[in-house]
Amino acid sequence: MAVLQNKIDFVMFFSVAGANPNGDPLSGNMPRTDYDGYGEVSDVCIKRKIRNRMQDMGYSLFVQSNDRIDDQKKSLEERFISEFDSPKKDPDDKVYRASCEKWIDVRSFGQVMTFQKRSIGIRGPVSVSMAKSLSPVDVISMQITRSTNGMKTKDDNARSSDTMGTKHFVDFGLYMVKGSINPYFAEKTGFSEEDAEVIKKALCSLFVNDSSSARPEGSMEVKKLFWFTHPDKLGVASSAKIHRLVEAKELVQGSKASKYEDYSIQLNQQMLASLESKGLKVEELNGL
Repeated sequence: MAVLQNKIDFVMFFSVAGANPNGDPLSGNMPRTDYDGYGEVSDVCIKRKIRNRMQDMGYSLFVQSNDRIDDQKKSLEERFISEFDSPKKDPDDKVYRASCEKWIDVRSFGQVMTFQKRSIGIRGPVSVSMAKSLSPVDVISMQITRSTNGMKTKDDNARSSDTMGTKHFVDFGLYMVKGSINPYFAEKTGFSEEDAEVIKKALCSLFVNDSSSARPEGSMEVKKLFWFTHPDKLGVASSAKIHRLVEAKELVQGSKASKYEDYSIQLNQQMLASLESKGLKVEELNGL
């Protein structure tokens, strides 16, 4: 596999309707929002979903979700020790190379290996920003009850306290995620052009096999992915300038946006033409 030689930037949009895209454990698992009411999804959450899609495609992962473990290893330490011997037999440089070769998430996102009294820092080429909604979101809280007691009560006819609960969800929001792939770091981890295609496919299908009671099937959907490929390692412009090529704005006035069609998402054609003349290529992809 050829190591990636071109810088890549991307911008992705996804919608949330009647779902909790990323609960905040310090706020009763309510959907994350900033002080102005804009919805947020952490970069850790997004990378978790990318990892899950990689796993669905048949790739080996080092950081596996507890409910998706496929190698019977219950911790990162156990997974690491099953692959590598003591530092005397397996020096750090060997561990660095072998970890990147075996696990696609390590050569993509990097990893800090602190097992067997080691300290190995692997810096990955793929960076992903926190997702942010284009407009403030309405967070709805719903009181729920269940028809059975979770705990035994003194009175057989009484209801236990755990039959009551609360669910929180975003009524509607359109979120934007930005990211980049650095070919200089790709050289160090062996991240290839094929791996970049895996990232692209994972982003387009980010919410496949991801449904839960907080995220019902169809409540979260990738709408658009802009994939920018530079002609070389350095790139024709900074990632910030590339991300600003994508212009998104709310169309409705006097009322809140309630669907994807209430937004305009397009590229700045004048700026794009200037960069395309320098070798920039752009793909506009729809989500699955």
